[in-house]
Amino acid sequence: MGTATFGMNVVDWESRVDMDRLRRERLARLKHQLQGSEVGALLTFDFHNIRYMTATHIGTWAMDKLIRFALLPRGGEPVLWDFGSAARHHQLYAPWLDYRTGDDVAEGARGTSGARAGISVLRGAFHPDSGVAEAVAQKIYEELERYGLHTSPVGVDVLEMPILQALRAKGIEVVDGQQVFLEARRIKTPDEITLLTTAASMVDAAYDDLYGFLRPGVRENETVGLVAKRLYDLGSEHVEGVNAISGERCSPHPHVFSDRLLRPGDPAFFDILHSFMGYRTCYYRTFAVGSASRAQVDAYKRCREYMDRAIELVRPGATTADIVSVWPTAQEFGFADEEAAFALQYGHGVGLSIWEKPIFSRLVSLEHPEVLQEGMVFALETYWPSADGVGAARIEEELVVTADGAEVITKFPAEELLVAGQRYYTTAGPLPTQRHAQSHVNNRPEGDA
Repeated sequence: MGTATFGMNVVDWESRVDMDRLRRERLARLKHQLQGSEVGALLTFDFHNIRYMTATHIGTWAMDKLIRFALLPRGGEPVLWDFGSAARHHQLYAPWLDYRTGDDVAEGARGTSGARAGISVLRGAFHPDSGVAEAVAQKIYEELERYGLHTSPVGVDVLEMPILQALRAKGIEVVDGQQVFLEARRIKTPDEITLLTTAASMVDAAYDDLYGFLRPGVRENETVGLVAKRLYDLGSEHVEGVNAISGERCSPHPHVFSDRLLRPGDPAFFDILHSFMGYRTCYYRTFAVGSASRAQVDAYKRCREYMDRAIELVRPGATTADIVSVWPTAQEFGFADEEAAFALQYGHGVGLSIWEKPIFSRLVSLEHPEVLQEGMVFALETYWPSADGVGAARIEEELVVTADGAEVITKFPAEELLVAGQRYYTTAGPLPTQRHAQSHVNNRPEGDA
């Protein structure tokens, strides 16, 4: 299994991502999981599960609206009810959702096209008495009845309360279907791995831009704009978020950027989350602005050590418990318990969304380990606060589990702490890049230059 990257276009002279194969193999995995489950059909309102099932997309503005829905009946094909004219667009340009035969088309048969107009309750914006929820339930019931599945449990991922009530009023038993979706998405196809690797390569470029941009006076929000532009210029579908964290904001990690000005000697770490053809990244890197204190250098070394120990253990047959066992406990880096420290020493699957299976955390993995398998793609994240209480280090690598180990697909250098920004010179030569954060303070830790 390779992790090759290609240009962004489809060409006739090189075998790149095969979109037809991508659609077929994703749906085949989902049907396989459905067949082995206890539910008669899968109903999804989740944007990413809809895409996995139907290979449709109407823009990232719709990600949090819960307006679209799709059904996969056991033994049948996906049916998608979509927003306004989007359904008509799918009928014209998504032929894999057209299940009509020649006779059906000639007779103008209804109900055999997999792309249909339909709308949910707009997160409650429709009046409760409008009948929209009941119309959704009726559409689902009719399709289930066509397959003789109207008395079987229906697995649902996320659901608004009015829809749940309307389904139950039709006699439909609603159960948790999210596990079926996530099990299907756990192992990535070769085309998915190529798209994930391509998405990571775009972040490589964004980090190179950041390295050249960081200097005193730059604000965190400016770095977010720089990253977003680079990614969109390269063909990103959606910049989901850029965590830009600097200086004393690094500890504790706030998980959100601000308008803080970078200052000489600041630590600064970033997490870049975006999607290419729907496939996400989650990719941290840490820099020092101009120079770094001894405490920051030590924190980075400790953070890298925990990352390297974890990567060494990744191979088919290993478990998430094996990985988290080499990470520190919450108490070792200043938190009361694992819930309080959640997502600092962490790992998660990456695919059409973050976070997917498997999850790596001392909160759950030691007692509920998951086995690593070839074809999994996940990110591992480590964190360590600096001893001076000012900064911290954060590193994240994305890995593909191969037959005999793992391949890292996040390539921007992270083996040692990088110093970004202007180089300064004194009469004696270059100013050291490892130095005390404030030159006028006289209580330097031993060993600081």
